[in-house]
Amino acid sequence: MLRVDSSKPCKIVYSLCKHAYLGYLIEPHIVQLNPQGDFSLTYQRIFSHTAQEFTKHLSEQDLKLIRMLDETEQDTIIKKYHKKAIRAVEFFSKFFDDKFYENVRPKIEKKLSEVLEIIKAGGSLYLMDNDGWPAERKIEIAEEASTVLFHFRRNELETRYFPTIKYQGQRIDFMFKDAQVVSNQPAWLLLNDILYFFEQDIEGKKLLPFLNKRYITIPKATEETYFEKFVSPLIEKYHVYAEGFDIKTVKHEPTPVIKVIYVDGGISQLQLYFNYGEYAFAMGNDKKVTVRLAKEEDNYVFTRIKRDIVYELEKFNTLVRMGLKKTSALFHNLEVANNQEEGLSYAVINWVNEHIETLRSCGFEIEQQNGVKKFLLAANKIDFEIKEDNDWFDINAIVYFGEHPIPFMSLKQHILHKRREFTLPDGAIAIIPEKWFTQYSSLFSLADGSKSLRLKKHHLGLINELAEDSITNVTLSRKLERLNNFENIEDVQMPVHFKGDLRSYQKAGYNWFSFLREYNFGGCLADDMGLGKTIQTLAMLQKLKEEDEEKATHSTSLIIMPTSLIYNWLNEAKKFTPKLKIHSHTGTTRDKDISIFAAYDIVITTYGITRVDAELLRDFYFNYIILDESQNIKNPSSKSFKSVRSLKSKNKLILSGTPVENSVSDLWTQLTFLNPGMLGTQSFFNEEYVQAIEKRKDEEKARKLQAIIKPFVLRRTKEQVAAELPSKTEQIFYCTMSEDQAERYEKTKSAYRNDLLSSMDDGTYAKKQVQLLQGLTALRQLANHPVMIDDTYASDSGKFENVVHTLDNVLKGGHKVLIFSQFVKHLNIFKSYFEKESIAFAYLDGSTKNRGEIVADFQQNTDLKVFLISIKAGGVGLNLTQADYVFILDPWWNPAVEQQAIDRTHRIGQEKKVFIYKFIAKDTVEEKILALQNRKKRLASSLITTEESFFKSLSKDDIREILN
Repeated sequence: MLRVDSSKPCKIVYSLCKHAYLGYLIEPHIVQLNPQGDFSLTYQRIFSHTAQEFTKHLSEQDLKLIRMLDETEQDTIIKKYHKKAIRAVEFFSKFFDDKFYENVRPKIEKKLSEVLEIIKAGGSLYLMDNDGWPAERKIEIAEEASTVLFHFRRNELETRYFPTIKYQGQRIDFMFKDAQVVSNQPAWLLLNDILYFFEQDIEGKKLLPFLNKRYITIPKATEETYFEKFVSPLIEKYHVYAEGFDIKTVKHEPTPVIKVIYVDGGISQLQLYFNYGEYAFAMGNDKKVTVRLAKEEDNYVFTRIKRDIVYELEKFNTLVRMGLKKTSALFHNLEVANNQEEGLSYAVINWVNEHIETLRSCGFEIEQQNGVKKFLLAANKIDFEIKEDNDWFDINAIVYFGEHPIPFMSLKQHILHKRREFTLPDGAIAIIPEKWFTQYSSLFSLADGSKSLRLKKHHLGLINELAEDSITNVTLSRKLERLNNFENIEDVQMPVHFKGDLRSYQKAGYNWFSFLREYNFGGCLADDMGLGKTIQTLAMLQKLKEEDEEKATHSTSLIIMPTSLIYNWLNEAKKFTPKLKIHSHTGTTRDKDISIFAAYDIVITTYGITRVDAELLRDFYFNYIILDESQNIKNPSSKSFKSVRSLKSKNKLILSGTPVENSVSDLWTQLTFLNPGMLGTQSFFNEEYVQAIEKRKDEEKARKLQAIIKPFVLRRTKEQVAAELPSKTEQIFYCTMSEDQAERYEKTKSAYRNDLLSSMDDGTYAKKQVQLLQGLTALRQLANHPVMIDDTYASDSGKFENVVHTLDNVLKGGHKVLIFSQFVKHLNIFKSYFEKESIAFAYLDGSTKNRGEIVADFQQNTDLKVFLISIKAGGVGLNLTQADYVFILDPWWNPAVEQQAIDRTHRIGQEKKVFIYKFIAKDTVEEKILALQNRKKRLASSLITTEESFFKSLSKDDIREILN
């Protein structure tokens, strides 16, 4: 064979040829043209990898077709299915069989069909001759699809069956004309050099028997099976003409039906099907026409039912949009999509009941399969009628399961034990919705009475939640609505003898106290640390005293707190409510005769003493019992909780910046102290809320708990009230020394004092300056922690305990803290404590080298909350605006130095409000220094900058005062 010369005229030819094994194929060839422009006998098969040479003779479309036809070429097919290299002859003799052909041929035909569509649009096709020359004759491709009509003629003996083909309205004679089925699906038929294609996706094998046969005969004996297996599907898909039996076409409007398929202990499903008149079709088959065959005596009737596939799909999609999904890729049965329920077998029933109105309005009919339990498929609702008594809510509730009214109390055991099936009087089974267990179990658990539902007034949160629930109808008095809607609480006149002003959020807290008192509710003031819980409470207690005086009565209130807060309360009271008579029931020498309480407005004591004196305190009826830092009673088995719970009072109040320290369970003791029974028994609360919220992350339960406690907990964060706060707030925390610490302190003080005072008398005082400085420094260190002077000291320090406690509260609020001390030794005590407790901290003293990096880390790292700084190192050049709390662990002689420390946070760039806490050891030189600082402020703000110069400015009287 001569090679084609690409530099001379040539042309591409698409040639239809028959492969001995693979059937009809199309092959691209390049054919040389002779001088007259006709095809010569020189040609060659062309592939993508050989086409480059002929690109000037090929269009983009030709290159695309060549690529497509590469895939149907025998070597490509062999290589795809036989991984080892093999000659074609060997492959076809050894490995080729019918199974291989049936697998590969449909893929070839799909490709050929794509190629023919392209050639039909613009190209030419030729027939290959027996010797392989590609351009024997040109083949025309039909301009439009042909139609096929299948004929059946039935008589007493047999049925004859044959097809006729029409093209452009003319019947084509194709039998005995050497016609060839070139492709089976879709069918392409070659007849008289014309290639025909067909509408309706006809299969070539339906035409194949008739190429050399006039008709097929079906004997009477086998006609019934033949009609069912062959003729019915044919009528569904193609045009059929019949004589001797009937073909009817009917059209009905479809009705969608949902059928509940209940699976006990498994996943129940919904089946969607459509009724077309008397005919029913399951969703999921997309035949446009379905044929049903009926035999009436000796006659056959084929009924063609036209289906609305678009309508069916739209109804299916409606259900998917409403929250269902297909059970699997293959089946069109449905189940609930985001199903969190444990009772999977009830999920679809619940779903139907919830959506039943919508389903009916969309035209769906609903039914369930026979033979299993009969479930009620209907909407559910509950009517609540709530009557208010003095201390009670009486709840009368009716549940409507469809038309059945059932007293809500009948469901009590079902809801408490999570039983889903409730048998109705007519024997049908109502399924209790899963969410009712969350919504109403608290109602039953917390209610009194077995016949009716009674709730105490402090279950207002539950009642309000019922009112917000969509399926319930509830009405409440205006008064109680106010408690839920905090803004509407009425304004109460401030007490006459309160010194100072309350910020507006503090005034709101004060009003809230009066409101709670009006209803005999206990409340928890949970404002952030530093927002003035003490002041709000003192204002309320002063108001109480003034109201008592007007009525010529008197009452005493009890405040219980950690030991470290005793002096703060006394100091704040002295400052804001000097008229309140306060008795401090503390110390080992306290008076055990509690009748003296009646002479005072307020008794202050500690949790420790309450535990010891519970028996005594139990006999006194207080007006208020107030717990400060109420998280101290969070452990229900603790003696603290049991003892405060045993005390008697008309009103109760708790104060805590962190009512929930570690676990939701912390709330139970505190709110049970305030309003007994409000959260049910401890085991109920643990199971119902603690486990659900902490283990199962149940948001619905968390929301529920929030609703119950909301009316009785008032919390404002620092951020919420930032607009009302000054840019910085300073507060002094007075710390009582521990007994061992106080003993060491007194011993050291006496030694120095005797020595110094005698030197003042004998004139040697001037020489004793250094010794004085040493002595005072030693006392200051002892006031902090005796370990600073004596490594072997193994006991505690009042200030250390106080700082750790306060810090704990601040960190729980997510704040950042700077802790300053003048003594590196003091910082080291905290350093080792933080390391032991795994609290991340930054550290800086005079010896720190990489100051910049440490500061940057503290400013940027959100997990780093604490920064320990020595005053000498931290006085200058630090910008720590991320911190919003400053702890000053020891007072400095020179207030200017202290101010520099505060300025680390309080500078440009600080967007938060800053709280400064100074910790002062009570009855020590620190208190005296504070007084001196105030006296010397004017002096300090002039030129004095060093400790020494400040020292020199002290007179003998100053020193006497300090050491007294």
